[in-house]
Amino acid sequence: MKIQENVPLGPLTTFKIGGSARYFVEVKTQEDVQEAIRWAHKSHVKFMIFSGGSNILVPDAGIDKLVIQIASRRFDFEDNELDASAGCNLMTLIQAASEKSLGGWEKLAGIPGSIGGAVRGNAGAFGSEIKDFITKVKAINLDSGEIRMFSNVECAFEYRNSFFKRQPEWFVTRAWIRLKATDAVKSTQLIEETVAEREKRHLQNVKAAGSFFMNPVAPQHIIEMFEKEKAVKSREGRVPAGWLIEKAGMKGAKVGGAQASMQHPNYIVNASGATSEDVNALAAQIKKAVQEQFGITLEEEAAVL
Repeated sequence: MKIQENVPLGPLTTFKIGGSARYFVEVKTQEDVQEAIRWAHKSHVKFMIFSGGSNILVPDAGIDKLVIQIASRRFDFEDNELDASAGCNLMTLIQAASEKSLGGWEKLAGIPGSIGGAVRGNAGAFGSEIKDFITKVKAINLDSGEIRMFSNVECAFEYRNSFFKRQPEWFVTRAWIRLKATDAVKSTQLIEETVAEREKRHLQNVKAAGSFFMNPVAPQHIIEMFEKEKAVKSREGRVPAGWLIEKAGMKGAKVGGAQASMQHPNYIVNASGATSEDVNALAAQIKKAVQEQFGITLEEEAAVL
């Protein structure tokens, strides 16, 4: 295991923003993770773990910790179940499953990041969420070193939330996904259509962390306003954060190199050399505008370190 020093983190994230890690190491196995944690404890250095680098904003000053990156990309199929390492790219898994005529989760295609991150944040799009496919998860307790299996129920999934997000000392290392038999050609077509729809909304190939804010639960009169304007039903009493941001006049708003996307205002984009400070300042302005107009407090979906 090679511990590196002063490794730039920005290039490892989808935002392409942020300073360096004081210490950095890539790990591939559960044993590697445990060894890295032991090194941190022995060296009296704090540590953090990340895998895909999406949904995260690194401070401009960097991180004065050991950053442990999950580098394993191993996955296997057994009948209709996929067993994947936390570091596996979600899109890669969806495409690999499709090639084996397994699917059901094609609507998640194009969501940036790893399967581990998708489990932690219960990633979802177009009516599907990762919770609909997870059978069990293996995780390690970063404080005690305990390794434990979690059933779907024990993962306690909620909208963009899970046990692992609420209890960050538990880090997902593996996930098992139950899929269904499907026609490979039709599955590939659905993946392509889903990605095309995301591209139409300017959700692909941009320097961003994905949706920056969670869709909030809204008062009934706001829900009725949304349903009347968009002619779609609210899900779980929530309205899209992007819709609120646009209605509050913040679509296209800029601070430095950061911008609320013109195509999808809930995407804060690194449009031109944005800093973490730019993004945080713009996020604060957006939250203030939505609060003043609608009385709704937006909560970050992206992890702001």
